[in-house]
Amino acid sequence: MQCGESSLTDAELLAVFLGTGTRVQSVIDLAQQLLVEFRGLRRLLEAEISQVMAVPGIGPAKYAALRATLELTQRYLESAVMKDGAITDPSTTRRYVSGRLRHYEREVFACLYLDNQHRLIMFEELFFGTIDGASVHPREVVKRSLRHNAAAVIFAHNHPSGVAEPSQADQRITRKLISVLSLIDVRLLDHIVVGDREVVSFAERGLL
Repeated sequence: MQCGESSLTDAELLAVFLGTGTRVQSVIDLAQQLLVEFRGLRRLLEAEISQVMAVPGIGPAKYAALRATLELTQRYLESAVMKDGAITDPSTTRRYVSGRLRHYEREVFACLYLDNQHRLIMFEELFFGTIDGASVHPREVVKRSLRHNAAAVIFAHNHPSGVAEPSQADQRITRKLISVLSLIDVRLLDHIVVGDREVVSFAERGLL
């Protein structure tokens, strides 16, 4: 790794976490087989345990190592989303919510509750829907914001279609949520839409 970890291929990086191969297959070949069968790292790391362990050479220990890499990444992003206790970097926030929501095959609407210094109080998945959308209930959003004593919030939801472009329905519910939250003096800082390869910020688009 003279050129650094970033120079490794997906198979080489995956092989580091797998550790060993089998009697008939090198660890690199095993890693490559996993990437081919699951069509990439994302689907591999999001696959069910039964699917992954059906691959010859993958036992409980190797599966646990794969899951640990995903958990470690999520914990890193959760810690990186804050600097000196407060959210200061929008790009890191987008990566964080993308890591939390992108893998869902149905639409999930989540909220980051912040205090008056924009420190993260809690990340919470609020509403779950079908592949076509999730029903968002403003009354419940207000209730949860009050319960967490939030001064500001950031909304995020995924588009299982993979296209992150905000829909007209997304824009309508956002305007409605801004209105009801203003009644309790809670400010909406952003609404982030997560797709497969793109993350769209309402704030950056001027949609708030």
